[in-house]
Amino acid sequence: MISSAIQLAGKIPVVPVLVGIGIAGAFVLAPSLFIEAVIFALWNMLLVSPVIAVGVFLTAGITASGSMGLIAGAFHGRQGRMIGAASLIGALTPVCGVTVLPLVAGLLAARVPLAPIMAFWLSSPITDPGMLAITAGTLGMPFAIAKTLAAFGIGLVGGGLTLAMIRAGCFQNPVRETGVLAKITAKACTSCVSSTISWRFWREPERLALFRETSIATGRLMIVWLALAFTAEFFMNLYLPDSLITSMVGQESVWAVPIAAVIGAPIYLDGYAALPFIRGLMDAGMRQDAALTFLIAGGITSAWAAIPVFALVKKTVFTFYIALAVAVSMLAGWTSGLYFTQSPL
Repeated sequence: MISSAIQLAGKIPVVPVLVGIGIAGAFVLAPSLFIEAVIFALWNMLLVSPVIAVGVFLTAGITASGSMGLIAGAFHGRQGRMIGAASLIGALTPVCGVTVLPLVAGLLAARVPLAPIMAFWLSSPITDPGMLAITAGTLGMPFAIAKTLAAFGIGLVGGGLTLAMIRAGCFQNPVRETGVLAKITAKACTSCVSSTISWRFWREPERLALFRETSIATGRLMIVWLALAFTAEFFMNLYLPDSLITSMVGQESVWAVPIAAVIGAPIYLDGYAALPFIRGLMDAGMRQDAALTFLIAGGITSAWAAIPVFALVKKTVFTFYIALAVAVSMLAGWTSGLYFTQSPL
C-alpha cells in the first residue's frame, strides 16, 4: 500500500499543479495586484539567485561525486559515535524525504541499530546545502546557522532518547514487514552505496551527466517553489492581520513556540516554499524562535519525511517519531532564544 502510494505520488506533477493553483488563485482574488505580485516575486528571486546557484552546485556535486556512499560507512561502531555521526550527516547532506528510503531500508536490513537511524531521520529533513543557502538568502545567515545547529542537536537528542527507550526494553523489533518494498529499496541502497567516490567527477561522462541532471532538477525545484512562495508572501503581507500573528506567535505570546510546533505539521508544504512564507510572518511580528520551531516541526512531520518512516518501521516507532518531532522542535525553539538575542537578524 505504501509502495503504491509512493509510486502514485511520484507520477503526479505536484509542484506544477500547486504553482498553477497558486497563480490562478492569486489572479482571481486580486487581478489588479497580480502584476505587482509577479514583480515582487521576480525581484526577490533575483536577490536570492546567488545562493540558489551555490546550493544547486553543492547538492549536484555531492551526488555526482558518489560521496553519498560515505553515509553508510558512518553507521558502524559504538552507538554513541553512530548517533553523533548520523546527526551530523543528516544536518549537512542533501539526503532527505522519500530519497532517504532506499538508504535506510538497506541499513535496517543490515541490522544497524534504530537509535542512529532515528537521529538521521530527525536531522535530515531540516536542512541540507541547498536549504542552507536559501535560508541564508531569505532569512539571513544567523537564522541559517541556527537551523543547521538545531538539526544536529535534534539528531543527538532524538537518537539519545531512542537509545534510552531501547535499553528500557522498547522497540526490540522495530522493522515493519514490508515484503517487496524492503527488497527493492535494499537493493537500490546496495547499488547506491557501493559506487566508488570520484571527487573529479567532471572527468567521467556518466558522473558529469548525473551532475547536470541533478543541477537541473534541484534548480527547477528551488525556482518553482520560491516563485510560488514569494507570490504568496506578497498577498499574505497585504491581507494577513498583524494583530493575529502578534497574538499567537508574537513577542508577548507565552505560547508562541508550542503553537508554531503544532501548526507546523498541517500547513507545511515544502522547505523552499516555507521560507518566504515564514519571512512574511516574521515581518508581521512572528518571533524568531517560533519561526525556527515551525520550520523544524513542519519539516520533520511533512509527508515526504514521514512516509519513509511509516513504510519501514512499526506503528509504535512511527508514533514515537512524530512525538519526538514535536518535542525536539519546541526544545530547539526555546533553546534558540538566547542565540537570536545575541545574533539579531
